[in-house]
Amino acid sequence: MSATSHQQHRRRRTYALVATAAGLATVGALAAALPATATPESSGKGGHGYHFDRYRDVQLLSFNDLHGNLEPPSGSSGRVTEVQHDGTTKTIDAGGVEYLATHLRKAREGNKYSITAAGGDMVGASPLISGLFHDEPTIEALNKLDLDVTSVGNHEFDEGARELARLQNGGCHPTAGCYADKEFQGADFPYLAANVLDEKTGKPILKPYWVWKKKDVKVGFIGVTLEDTPGVVSAEGVKGLKFKDEVETINKYAKVLQRQGVKSIVALIHEGGAPASTSYNYDCDAPGAGDGISGPIVDIAKNITPQVDALVTGHTHAAYVCTIDDPAGKPRMVTSAASFGRLYTDTTLTYDRFTGDIARTAVKSANHVVTRDVPKAPDMTALIDKWNTLAAPIGNRAIGYISGDIGNTGTESPIGDLIADAQLAHGKELDPETDLALMNPGGVRAPLTYAAKGSEGDGVVTYAEGFTVQPFSNTVNLQDFTGEQLIQVLKEQVSGTNAASPKVLQPSAGLTYTLDLTKSGAERVVTDSIRLNGEAINPTATYRVATNSFLAGGGDGFPTLGQGTNDLVGSDDLTALEKYLTANSSAASPITPPAANRITVVR
Repeated sequence: MSATSHQQHRRRRTYALVATAAGLATVGALAAALPATATPESSGKGGHGYHFDRYRDVQLLSFNDLHGNLEPPSGSSGRVTEVQHDGTTKTIDAGGVEYLATHLRKAREGNKYSITAAGGDMVGASPLISGLFHDEPTIEALNKLDLDVTSVGNHEFDEGARELARLQNGGCHPTAGCYADKEFQGADFPYLAANVLDEKTGKPILKPYWVWKKKDVKVGFIGVTLEDTPGVVSAEGVKGLKFKDEVETINKYAKVLQRQGVKSIVALIHEGGAPASTSYNYDCDAPGAGDGISGPIVDIAKNITPQVDALVTGHTHAAYVCTIDDPAGKPRMVTSAASFGRLYTDTTLTYDRFTGDIARTAVKSANHVVTRDVPKAPDMTALIDKWNTLAAPIGNRAIGYISGDIGNTGTESPIGDLIADAQLAHGKELDPETDLALMNPGGVRAPLTYAAKGSEGDGVVTYAEGFTVQPFSNTVNLQDFTGEQLIQVLKEQVSGTNAASPKVLQPSAGLTYTLDLTKSGAERVVTDSIRLNGEAINPTATYRVATNSFLAGGGDGFPTLGQGTNDLVGSDDLTALEKYLTANSSAASPITPPAANRITVVR
C-alpha cells in the first residue's frame, strides 16, 4: 500500500466514542455462558470443538513531549543516558522522526493488536521547520507515524483553543493561509481534552475519551493535561477555558467507559514526575515499587480509580517506567518516554477476554532508545525535505557568531544568561533607564551549538537555530517594580508554587546573589547577597525590569511579576536575541559563552 493510500485508509477510519447498549456484546457475557476455558470454534471440516484463547497481548507504544522535533535534536537535547551492567553510564545520540518511524514500525511487526498513543505536547515550542508553519508539519508527521490518540498538553494551547481545533480538524491558518498546494487536512488521530472545558458551555473543548477496537478487544483512553496549564501558558492562550482536576476528571470518565462496557482503560496524562536518576533505563521500582520517583504524578497515580489500568504521562521530559499502587493497593504501570522523540515506551497489556479487562499482573513495559543507527524512514525524509525547502530562505540566514557551545543545563545556564542580556539590551533601546532583565528557564528551549548543522559553517548561528532556542514569540515587556517587589520575585523562585520544584530565573549581567539550597523555601535566596551592579537592592527604590510577556503576566509561579507598573511592550523575544547577536558578534569576533556565574549556588 502506498503512503498516500495508507493515509486515505486511516482517514476513513471511524473513531467510535460512544457505543449503544444494544451494540455491546461483551466478552464477559460470552464467558459467563461457557466453560471456564472454552467457547465454540470450528474444529475442522464439518465438525465443532471447543477452544477459547482467553488472553490477548495488546501492544501499547507511547511517547510524549515531541515539541515538533522532526529533525534529530542537537546537543544534550538529542542524547539519552543509559546505565550499563557494571554501573557506569553511556551517552547515546537519539531522536528524529525519520528514526522514530523506523523504530515504531519495527516494533509493531508481528503484533496483531498494536496501539500507538501519546501524552501531549506534540506541538509547541517547536524548531523552525515546524513552528514557522504553525506545526502543520508535525501533525503530518504524526499521521504518518500512525499515531492513534494523544492527550493535549499545555503547549497545545500556546496559540489558543481555536488554533488547536484547526490542528485537529484541518483548514488553512487564518492569517498565514495555506503553505502547500492543498488545504491542511488536520490530524488523523483524536486529541483528547477531558479536563479542558469551555467556560461558557461547561463542556470539554475536544473529545474527552476514545475507544480503540479490534475484533473483540476494546481499550478506552482518557486524555487530560495538567490542571495548572494556565500557570505555564500565556493568558491569551487559555482565554475562555477552565482546567479541571486531573484525578476527578479521569475518575469521572472511567465510570462513563465502564457503563459502556469498556473495562480496559488507559489514562493519557500530561503531568509527570522526577525519577531519582536521569538514565532512561533507571529502575524506579528499587528498592520498592515507585520508590525511585517523586513529583505530581505520584499523588495523581495513587488517587486515580483502580478501573484505570495504566498511565502514560509526560510534561517533565523525564524517562521512567514505574509501578505505583492504585487506591486499592494494586500495582499499576506509570510511564514516560523523556522528550523530543528520543525514546518510546513499549507496554504489553494482557487483555482478558473473559472479563474485558487488563490482567495487570501480566503487564510489562520498557523504554527503548530511538537510536540513529537504523535506516531513515523514506516518507519522513521526504516530509522533512519538503518543509525545509519552504523554510530555507528564512532559516539559513546568519544572525550571529559564537566561539563555542552555549549550553542549556544547570541552575543558571549560559544560554539563559545570553537571552537575559539580549532582553536587557533591547529594554535599554526602548528605555535607557532599564536596570535588569529576568528570563524564565522553561522559555529557553535549546542550546546554541558551535558545530554547523548544515553548510553555514562552524560557529555560525542561523535564524533557524535562534528560533529553536526561543520559539514562543513572546514580547519583551518593561515594568517598574520596587526593590521590595524585586526581592520578592527572586524568593518566588523557590517558594509558593515553586517550592517543591524551583524555577530559577536567568539573570542579566550585573544582577548577582547567593542561592543557598541547604535552606528551605524563600530563605534559600539570601537577601543580603542580592546586588545590582555591586550595590544592594534598595527596598523603596524603583527598578525598571525587562521580562517576556509570559512572565509579565505572572506566569510560571511569579505572581509579583504580574503586579508591575508603567508597562511598555517591545519587539518579540527572538528579534531581541537576533539584534543582540548581530550587534555583538562577527566572524572575526564571535561571542564567548557566558560563564554562568551570576548566581552563587550553595549545596
